[in-house]
Amino acid sequence: MEKITNESLFDLKSVSQPLVVGPFVFYIETAIDPEENQYTSSIYRLDLETNERTLFGDTGSVNMGIKFSPDKEKLSYLSNNTKDEKVQLFTIPLAGGSAKQLTHEENGVSNYFWLEDSQTIYYQTNVKKEGKEANEAKSDFPEKKVITKLNYQMDSRGVIPEDRLYQIKKITVQKEEPQLVLEEDRSLSLGYVAKDESYLLYFDRLDPENEWVYGGSMYKYDLVSKEIELLTAEVPGGIFSFELANEAEDYFIFRGNDFQYKFVTNDRIYGYDVAHKKLTNLTPDLDFGVGDSLVGDFQQNSGGADVWWLEDGKTFLFKATEQGKVTLYQGTVDGVVEKVFDETMHITGLDLTADKKQAVITYSTFTKPSVVGTLDLQDKEITDLYDPNEKYFEEHVVSQPERFWFKSVKDWNIQGWYMPPVDEKADHPAILYIHGGPQVSYGETFFHEMQVLASKGYGVILLNPRGGSGYGQEFVASILDNYGDEDYQDLMNGTDVVLENHPEIDRNNVYVAGGSYGGFMTNWIVTHTDRFKAAVTQRSISNWLSFYGTSDIGPAFVEFQLGRDLSDVEGLWQMSPLAHAEHAKTPLLVIHGEEDLRCPLEQGQQMYIAMKKQRVDTRFVILPQASHGLSRDGLPNLRIERLKEIQNWFENN
Repeated sequence: MEKITNESLFDLKSVSQPLVVGPFVFYIETAIDPEENQYTSSIYRLDLETNERTLFGDTGSVNMGIKFSPDKEKLSYLSNNTKDEKVQLFTIPLAGGSAKQLTHEENGVSNYFWLEDSQTIYYQTNVKKEGKEANEAKSDFPEKKVITKLNYQMDSRGVIPEDRLYQIKKITVQKEEPQLVLEEDRSLSLGYVAKDESYLLYFDRLDPENEWVYGGSMYKYDLVSKEIELLTAEVPGGIFSFELANEAEDYFIFRGNDFQYKFVTNDRIYGYDVAHKKLTNLTPDLDFGVGDSLVGDFQQNSGGADVWWLEDGKTFLFKATEQGKVTLYQGTVDGVVEKVFDETMHITGLDLTADKKQAVITYSTFTKPSVVGTLDLQDKEITDLYDPNEKYFEEHVVSQPERFWFKSVKDWNIQGWYMPPVDEKADHPAILYIHGGPQVSYGETFFHEMQVLASKGYGVILLNPRGGSGYGQEFVASILDNYGDEDYQDLMNGTDVVLENHPEIDRNNVYVAGGSYGGFMTNWIVTHTDRFKAAVTQRSISNWLSFYGTSDIGPAFVEFQLGRDLSDVEGLWQMSPLAHAEHAKTPLLVIHGEEDLRCPLEQGQQMYIAMKKQRVDTRFVILPQASHGLSRDGLPNLRIERLKEIQNWFENN
């Protein structure tokens, strides 16, 4: 059997966004084209009875956002199969035929919603404001960027232009001229349009006029009177998004939280009684957050719904992240909740069949990258329909994880996984690899990088220290205002447990690595202990003071996560790894994306210079055209370069 390599990334495919209609399921299949150095997403139809696959919308590198017209006669999707490669809205008959491009927006389309008549679609786009500057002749010379807003940049997007108008428009499938419905100078998110077109629901900030008020919610926009109403006004803060409406449109399902625990408040399911304008928490006793917060590096285009009606207006199904898994719960509008599916897997997508007795899912495990299958909601049995990587794993071996729990600070239970080397042998090296977030978690999903490390002879230690999701509200909120304390102890204690249980690990060859929050923790570890032979810090945080002013989420993150602002210079400094750099001795590789705006490049630069000052063996690798998500969805060639740098660093230290 062969082993997984860095380049296996080009051989493997992921599937996502299943959508069921009659005897068929449509889904997105994503692959990587190494020659074009890009991801390609294609739409496939799979016959649930014969497993026959048919390709739909086969041109363009982006084909996603699939939906059915309400009459189930047309498939709609977003594609860059256009002359300028802008993502536009297309439809294609489900019975077969040619695709039709509906929109020709200068800046493309980002989201859309079908009306009940199966003829009208509402969608989102943006345009440049008209005015003197807009009418000036274009120049090839560099142009100034004028910034007046607090949130003026976004990772992977750069500086957000302030000369934009964000629009919701509608168009018919006969391709009549689109009509402008709503326009604002800030980004909105369309959630729902009433069947009679009397109103629409959209997401906006809680206080559009005050940049320092965090949070957002659902607004109702009356299409006749033009009046706007905040639907969650009875909750003073938080963030809420639209999920479902019942057939009568007198009851909505929202997902959200009241911001009681700031950024780390677990999401709940809320019911909204339209007639009485009453918002009710339908999952008050569920201690796990609604939705999917497992972290990995392989799944692509896995966004989609998290809540589905089982019985219109009465019962619903929803996903939750729980102890390293994505589980399924059933809830009622009366507030009764019960778990209906709990297996060691990562459900990445789901849609119900017409009888609501089965679901078609896409899922992943530690050893299966991505599969389309059916889930019987009564007997809980899963039947695989299509595994795009089946033949690959007939010839390649993977590491089988060992699951464990251990006691840590305050006698809390902490979960972890140990991935032994594919070829187990005595005195092998091991790597403590720390996840980002921190409000995410490792779990039962395929992780290409970890499997490659195991194939190269390393044991890989994956821990979910306090502060991560999936272990209850107290657990996730426990490190607010206190990074680098008990979470640090969890990581050290977990490493000790693995070393004690696996004497075959060479204690003199244990390494540490991490990215984002994991990069912060790596920086914290090398400035507080020299127990690790070498370290790799990626897209990290080294200085909370400069992070406050340079990150795209700096002010809100620092104030809500660390409980401090720039008035507490000493407090922020003491929580910064840079303040403790004089204690560092561990050889350190610093990897950072040049266009990272979440943890800006200057964070890595400062850590690098601090290590040089201490005469610590260090290397700084800057990856161009790379934002914060490089290891998950960055340019494929740079993902390979990053993996090689990490492996070479450990091999040579």
